[in-house]
Amino acid sequence: MNKDDCFYFGKVIKTHGLEGGLSIRVDVDDPAAYADIEFLLIEKNKKLIPFYLKAFRLLKNKAYIAFEDINHIDEACSFTGALLYLPLEFLPALSGNKFYFHEVEGFTVSDRAFGKIGQIKTVLEYPNQALFQVFQGDKEVLIPIQDEIIIEVNRKKKHILIDVPEGLIEMYLNA
Repeated sequence: MNKDDCFYFGKVIKTHGLEGGLSIRVDVDDPAAYADIEFLLIEKNKKLIPFYLKAFRLLKNKAYIAFEDINHIDEACSFTGALLYLPLEFLPALSGNKFYFHEVEGFTVSDRAFGKIGQIKTVLEYPNQALFQVFQGDKEVLIPIQDEIIIEVNRKKKHILIDVPEGLIEMYLNA
């Protein structure tokens, strides 16, 4: 499976018990939505390899897991620090103004006052703020992703209507 067709699910923190169990940190909005998964993809040598689960017990944003065919702590040690992925189709469907960052790349963005700005090239994720990276011609415009700014997400038309503070867009275009 290609990594572009997957999303980051979490990371193996440490072994758990003597029988090959693992403790993982789950990095998704609603961990309970994944309680019935049957496998996880682990990145090994730049490839995603499926490992089937024989146990998955969720504890808020952490979980205890056990893989089939891994029955001893010595075997489980090699998984410590491993990154975990799931296929994109496992993501729960979102509606309204909620969206996944990968979902909106290529959407057109318009501001209520300014009008059409351009297309989202990518979403830049920083520790305190995620931003739409939009280009108007050769000028980059960075738009904060905040509920107060996003007015409407239209998936059919691949369009996002925003209302940014006055002068934000012009600051980028007149630089």
